[in-house]
This record gives sequence, C-alpha cells and structure tokens, in this order.
Amino acid sequence: MHATAVRRLQLETDLRRGIERGELIVYYQPIVALRNGKIAGFEALSRWRHPEGAVSPAEFIPVANETGLILPINRALLLEACQDLQCWQSRLGCDPPLMLSVNIAPKQFAQPELADEIGAILKQVGMTPRNVNLEIMETIAMADADRSLKVLSELKGLGIRLSIDDFGTGYSSLSRLPRFPIDALKIDRVFVSSMATDHENREIVRLIIMLAHSLGLQVVAEGTETDEQITELKHLNCEMAQGFFYSPPVESKAAFQLLLRSYQGALL
Repeated sequence: MHATAVRRLQLETDLRRGIERGELIVYYQPIVALRNGKIAGFEALSRWRHPEGAVSPAEFIPVANETGLILPINRALLLEACQDLQCWQSRLGCDPPLMLSVNIAPKQFAQPELADEIGAILKQVGMTPRNVNLEIMETIAMADADRSLKVLSELKGLGIRLSIDDFGTGYSSLSRLPRFPIDALKIDRVFVSSMATDHENREIVRLIIMLAHSLGLQVVAEGTETDEQITELKHLNCEMAQGFFYSPPVESKAAFQLLLRSYQGALL
C-alpha cells in the first residue's frame, strides 16, 4: 500500500514536470474505411516520453484524470493534432477530408466551458469543425443523461462530430440514445477481439451495428487484430475499423507515411 502511494505521488510530480518540459507527445492510430481500405482519419493519443523510459498510458492517464492534469494535456493534444492533420490534408488534398478523433476525459466533460474552449482551439488553428470527432465514453455520457444532453448539444453546436466510445460496456438506456446528437458508435474492443470465434460476441457486434444504422449512425470497431475480424465486420456492414491489424499508435512522421501508403494504394 505504501509503495503504491509513493509511486503514485512520484508519477504526479513527474507528470507535472513532464508537461512543463514537453515530454508528452501525440501518437496517431489510423481509422480505416472498410469499404475501400483507405485511412479515413486518425485518433490522437497522448504518450509520455519520460526521461527514464516510456510510461504506459494505463499508468499515467488515471493519475492525470484524478489530479486534473488531463486538462492541459488534452488541450495541448487537440491543438497539436489539429495542426498536424491540417498540414497532411493540405499536402495530400484528401477527399473526403481526414477526420481527427480525440477522446474527451471525464474531467473535461465536467467543465462548463468545454465547448467554448474547444471552439477557440479550432478557430486558432483554422480547423474545419466537421472534420473533428470527439469521443465520449458511454459510462460518462449515460451517468447524468440530462447534463450530457446539454453538453453534447453545446459541442454539436460547434459543428463537430460526436461519438459514444466503448459502446456496449456501460449501462446505456437505449431510450436515451436517440436523444443524443451523436454521429457514431464505437464498439469496444472486448467484443471485437473475439467476435470471429465467439458466437455471442459476434451477435452483440451485429446488434450494435443494426442499432446504430437504425438511428442513422456510423460504426467504428476498435481493437481489430486479425483478417477474420475484418472480414466479419465487412460482412456486417461496419463502416470503420481501428486496431493493430492496421497499425499501432505511431508518431506523426510514421502516421504521415501510413497516410501516403494509403493514398498510393489501400492499406488492405
């Protein structure tokens, strides 16, 4: 117990210092359109290049959320990621335009000025709002449905896209879902990872896709790792996929190389 507390305190101290020193960098994982195998966009993710070695997001993100440090981290991430995608879009003239997906942390979602802050960043960079997708975890969105509706409506008013992340793992009331001004559902990897071998999980994925399409929503499957999963998702008319099957999260230079390959010839 004592060792855990000491480790957590040291992480918080190092993280504060790391933010000041620019040790947190943006990694990108491609999101691929299943109809043609081309990169449709990227999810931007924070990674920490600690002087003593990389620290797993599973270790530092919870600390960042608890302490509120996630707020400056995610502000910086959105700003840099918008700049990168603007640059790539300008160089390649992608059609349709690249989509940038960014996670909204629980602390962020609780901030009353969230929409104003995001709107200011997009305006600063000159990013077209409809090319930005914000991902909100299902458990966060459903915890207080009335407040969530207000926040999501404010964000939607900016012209951006909204997705419910990790769908299927929370406690959604399906009656609430149509009220939310969202554009997509993101199926949690726990279902996708075994859908090719587990009939029950495949059925859950099929039903989520059917539900989404009945509400006019797109579907992104995360955690794809095998050709069998991709084949199943195509058969179920899932629009997008993301996972190590295509690429792990990579730094900006490597992400741009993936994009070049995608536009010279589909990844798959």
